[in-house]
Amino acid sequence: MSWLTSFFSWLGEFFGTAANWSGPGGIPMRLLEHLEFSALALALAVVIAVPVGLLIGHTGRGEVIVVVSANLARALPTLGLLVMFVLLLGTASIWPVIIPLVLLSVPPILVNTYEGIRGVDPELRDAAYGMGLRGGQVLTRALVPVALPLILLGCRLSAIQVVATTTVAAYTGLGGLGRYVIDGFATKDYASVVGGSVLIVLFALVVQILFALAQRVAVSPGVSRRQKIR
Repeated sequence: MSWLTSFFSWLGEFFGTAANWSGPGGIPMRLLEHLEFSALALALAVVIAVPVGLLIGHTGRGEVIVVVSANLARALPTLGLLVMFVLLLGTASIWPVIIPLVLLSVPPILVNTYEGIRGVDPELRDAAYGMGLRGGQVLTRALVPVALPLILLGCRLSAIQVVATTTVAAYTGLGGLGRYVIDGFATKDYASVVGGSVLIVLFALVVQILFALAQRVAVSPGVSRRQKIR
């Protein structure tokens, strides 16, 4: 169990060092950087992917975009994409890192939004049209509420991916919690590696909890009960 002793020793050293709680390299600042990068990338991905997914799911046109997006999500090398954009655009701003983060997080949201809309019971569509709703009204009032659990699932998957990829992006000079892991390995400061890794795991768990709460608040109880029955 020596590895477990070392783990807790490094953990205590990292969190017990006063210098790690202040300054530009301190835990609060690194956590804020990680949150800013992740939130910006996820927000942009949602703005792009949700409207496109809703449109394709509702009209049935452009389904090839969903297929290509799903395949790209499996094929794109995360670190390679980050390095490529940094080499092409330089490091004068955060956009060479934010752009690939957005590209990597769009597919899960797009695919789940599309699947959520296409998976709505056709009878519900017919009922909505029968009530006099048309076009966008059917989409927003009837289809989206039912598809919301899948849409939120796509957002949650993308959020976790963004949190993890933002960690890897520290290789390109980006700040955030990944700096502890990358710099720690470079200098053999294993306390920093362990502490940074634990912070990243906790960050991901908090994101999971927040999305679970958002789903509980946003999704209609009737829709939730119907999914449980299925």
